[in-house]
Amino acid sequence: MDKRISALAAFLQMGATIYDLEEAELCSSPQFGSAKDPVNFAGMIAGNILRGDMPVCHWDSVAGAFLLDVRNPAELILECLPGAVNILLPELRSRLGELPKDREIKVICRSAQRAHYATRILLQHGFNASTLSGGMLARAMGTIAKAEQTPEQPGT
Repeated sequence: MDKRISALAAFLQMGATIYDLEEAELCSSPQFGSAKDPVNFAGMIAGNILRGDMPVCHWDSVAGAFLLDVRNPAELILECLPGAVNILLPELRSRLGELPKDREIKVICRSAQRAHYATRILLQHGFNASTLSGGMLARAMGTIAKAEQTPEQPGT
């Protein structure tokens, strides 16, 4: 972690951009990490969003939207989204005919990784789609944050 923070601090001091993070040549050691450092991955994700290659949306924009939930059945037992259509990611290509071409599809999963893959599939097939940033984990954190901001009622 210290290595990544030091690298980011150096980039900030140099006036580097998100795009510089994508291309940065950082030292790697197989026993400690991959050839592409998390700093590179952060740059790639941010760059994809800024270039419009990966459309994202947030929980405050889901009212009335078409929600596609690509989580597994076991995950839905724990928490489901009313009105969301559930299609498992491995089934998505064979079930594209069930989705609307005339509406934006907001794709959700637990952490947004599977939603990212599903959004890419949808975009490649001509759908208007975006990934709900942070997935259900972001929704849970937003719910917690709102609860913490709400003052307690007297007598509770």
